[in-house]
Amino acid sequence: MAIPVILDTDIGTDVDDVWALAFLLRCPELDVQLITTCTGDTQHRAALVAKLLTVAGRDDVPVGIGLPLDPAPLGHPGWLADYDLKSYNGPIHRDGVGAICDTIMNSAEPVTVIGIGPLPNIAAALVREPRITQNSRFVGMHGSLRRGYLGAPKAMREYNVKQHALSCQAVFAAPWHKTITPLDTCGNIMLTGEHFAAVAQSTSPLAQAVIANHQEWFEVASSWPMLGDLLKAMDPTQQSSVLYDCVAVYLGFSQQGLGVETLNITVTDDGRTLIEDGGHSVDCATEWTDLDGFYQLLSARLA
Repeated sequence: MAIPVILDTDIGTDVDDVWALAFLLRCPELDVQLITTCTGDTQHRAALVAKLLTVAGRDDVPVGIGLPLDPAPLGHPGWLADYDLKSYNGPIHRDGVGAICDTIMNSAEPVTVIGIGPLPNIAAALVREPRITQNSRFVGMHGSLRRGYLGAPKAMREYNVKQHALSCQAVFAAPWHKTITPLDTCGNIMLTGEHFAAVAQSTSPLAQAVIANHQEWFEVASSWPMLGDLLKAMDPTQQSSVLYDCVAVYLGFSQQGLGVETLNITVTDDGRTLIEDGGHSVDCATEWTDLDGFYQLLSARLA
């Protein structure tokens, strides 16, 4: 039986959320119950979700508009163009937080909540209906424990945590099962060579939409501070950007090929994730044992 899933995403800033949503829609192990958008222009993000779902032939999936906190740049508005969210055939929930609560509380099976952005929506859902932890678990792309971005040999403040650290603290403190991919296992994930080519050359409408967003994002984000120099050194016709969020989607149904440690994690007010006594128990994917196997699965499903 497929696992009921809610995806909470800040899609529309970094293009890895587009890749992750496409991957999610191609995973028969996961039954998508709801997709909510978090932070920044959540209406714009919801429209992007809705258009991608329509392209994928999945306009039955409900879309929830989350809390518009913590503004962030938009990385690929051109592909969205003049798409109107009102044209989406599926359910649109203006109260995305309420939709999270209702979806979990009304589910006959435990729901996996996959967070691939900052966590104010999920933290707000925990306040509004604390009982959701009794019928759900959390999987997230959050933190940095021993390695940082691009495999740097030191922990760093990771974006999804530091952007709204108080929300992350609340989610990690909640009494539910928690699993994360920190930067240790997702901070250097890129499709290259035959794996990238399989997606880029695919005739699937969804794969083509992913590549169109990928190409636009490289053009737009190359002018952003902190990213410009890195992206200018990469060839978007030959490789993806870093696909952090795809690992969280994978953890929604499998840990094969990953080394997972149960660690006590503290989230500091300034957005660091520390391993220390007194922290909250979290299953942390800290090592790959079969990274190529993951790349093969990811590229095959996206293509």
